[in-house]
Amino acid sequence: MQAAVVSRRRKLAARTARSMGLSAMEEALVGNAGQAREGASAALAISRSRAALSLCGSVLALAGDVAKASAIADELARRFPLHTLINSISRPTMRAEIEIERGNPTKAIELLRAASPYEFGSASRALPTYVRGLAYLKARQGPEAAAEFQRILDHRGVCMTATECVLAHLQLGRARGLTGDNAGARTAYQDFLALWK
Repeated sequence: MQAAVVSRRRKLAARTARSMGLSAMEEALVGNAGQAREGASAALAISRSRAALSLCGSVLALAGDVAKASAIADELARRFPLHTLINSISRPTMRAEIEIERGNPTKAIELLRAASPYEFGSASRALPTYVRGLAYLKARQGPEAAAEFQRILDHRGVCMTATECVLAHLQLGRARGLTGDNAGARTAYQDFLALWK
């Protein structure tokens, strides 16, 4: 949030909105839906830049505001029809988050195929993989979910301290629990708690 204050002082609207969007993303990932929606709305009131729209659309989808997230995905498609990262990472991830919220995890998994070639790059970090893991969890496909969360943990250098990387331990525990691997689930939960401290 300090980055947002500095950017605002320097009248850098797009950077301010991006910083606020990143903060809202953290809130969305940890389940603080109300704060996430407020943060995303505040960020978009400052700037509707490509980065702000991409971040805030995902935030709103994760926070359960499917209507606004869908509108942002449509706006991105209109404004940036040829932008590779928007059309291969941001929009498919946003649409997948929307489908998970709607109870369609299989469709979410299909949508995320477009992001596969770009996963773990600096533009996507681990978010598409994390969302795919969430979709597998929602579909109660434990082994597939565990594989996605393990992939994130195997690529920690890409996302370093990103919230989805820390939460991958928690979700891995849930996925292993679905498979009946109670010892593996316990280990993943302990790893998560150690990091969270």
